[in-house]
Amino acid sequence: MIKRFLFSFAFVLLSPLAAAVEITPAKLRASYWVDNSEGLDISGLSFCAGKLLAVSDKNSGEIYALTLDGGRAELRSHLLLADLGIPSKDQAGSLWVAFTEFFRPAGELDFEGISCADDTIYLVSEHYNRIASVDARGSANWHEHIWSTKARAQGYLQKPNASSEGLVKAGNTFWVAMERDPRGLLRLNAKGEVRTFNLPPVSGLDFYGRSEDLTGLDYYDGALFTLERNAHAVCRRELTSLKAQWCVDYRTIEESPERIYEETRYGKGEGLAVNSQGIFVVLDNNNVGRAQAPEDKRALLLHLAFPDSNP
Repeated sequence: MIKRFLFSFAFVLLSPLAAAVEITPAKLRASYWVDNSEGLDISGLSFCAGKLLAVSDKNSGEIYALTLDGGRAELRSHLLLADLGIPSKDQAGSLWVAFTEFFRPAGELDFEGISCADDTIYLVSEHYNRIASVDARGSANWHEHIWSTKARAQGYLQKPNASSEGLVKAGNTFWVAMERDPRGLLRLNAKGEVRTFNLPPVSGLDFYGRSEDLTGLDYYDGALFTLERNAHAVCRRELTSLKAQWCVDYRTIEESPERIYEETRYGKGEGLAVNSQGIFVVLDNNNVGRAQAPEDKRALLLHLAFPDSNP
């Protein structure tokens, strides 16, 4: 009996499901109030040819560049989109979703994610659950692949304005973050084949009574990085198993007196970009002012360090 107990205990300890994931307090390298960002609600970030690009879920016709100069950050126009138009969309998954979509302007594309590869910029529309590609001149077109039917059949995309929230292209594969209730990852290959995944849980990652969500993605150094907004965390995940290798928790930074917004339902991380300099998270504040200066409605950009001894 004792031998059986010891064997079972050792099995649990050695099981991959029980592997401990390091969650460390994030170290802040810099934070920036982003000039010219008021009212735009920056929703996605990506490094593209050395530039930090961004999209807004309030402006469907433009891609922005974030320039960092000393202690200042400024949002500038980078590219105007041409010839994109309105895509066809799939049937709504429920009567409530259909009802809310009926009153939503067709031209409100609601870009929530941006990614770059091979001189092409890719955007994901939450409104239509579709990917658009944009060339260097701003000429844009919609990809033909539609994933919402399969994702809804598997229980995802059940709520309005809580669907395709982040995007990254890794090789020939797109990964799409499906936001919440339930959250998930969607993998779309070059042939349009769709597969959905639940994210392996991280013991000790606290979502503070809110929905477990997923709002930003990036691919760097062979790993998938996930922005888990309501847990105030960024995790590095192994690409094939999706298991977390480590996470950093930036809650104390985000909610510090000098940075917290008046209404803390907003001011949450939505855009994620990762490079050799570290982790960049932009907060979409829904045009809410910060607590110490309510008239200041700029977005907040955080530059976080990797955990010690991790790339």
